[in-house]
Amino acid sequence: MSPVHRINPTELSPPAGFSHAVAATGGQLVFLAGQTALDPGGRVVGGTLPEQFSAALTNLLTALRAAGGVPADLARVTVYATDVAEYRAHTVELGRIWHRLAGRDYPAMAVIGVASLRDEQALVEIDGVAVLP
Repeated sequence: MSPVHRINPTELSPPAGFSHAVAATGGQLVFLAGQTALDPGGRVVGGTLPEQFSAALTNLLTALRAAGGVPADLARVTVYATDVAEYRAHTVELGRIWHRLAGRDYPAMAVIGVASLRDEQALVEIDGVAVLP
């Protein structure tokens, strides 16, 4: 049984692509550093937000798997976007990318607009917290 339990009260607007709350019991916490669309050579790949989101999420999930986790173990994910309006415009496509890479178990999530990221060509960065059994 997963130590991560998703909570979506009916008194709140139905969540789309996130959970309102996530409770974690027992297990080991894994803090995942912010990942951008860097390839193994340290170059940002992908010229569009969806391409970079896919690469950044893949990098985050690679780090999670190396720690012994799976996408369903994610309790919290924060997405930092340099253009929130563009992020909103691609919400459906980003949701499809999430489903393909991480499945349908949604962590508690936030999308935060930022002026820039450490990797200058990066359009998006994703970090997270997972709870492993």
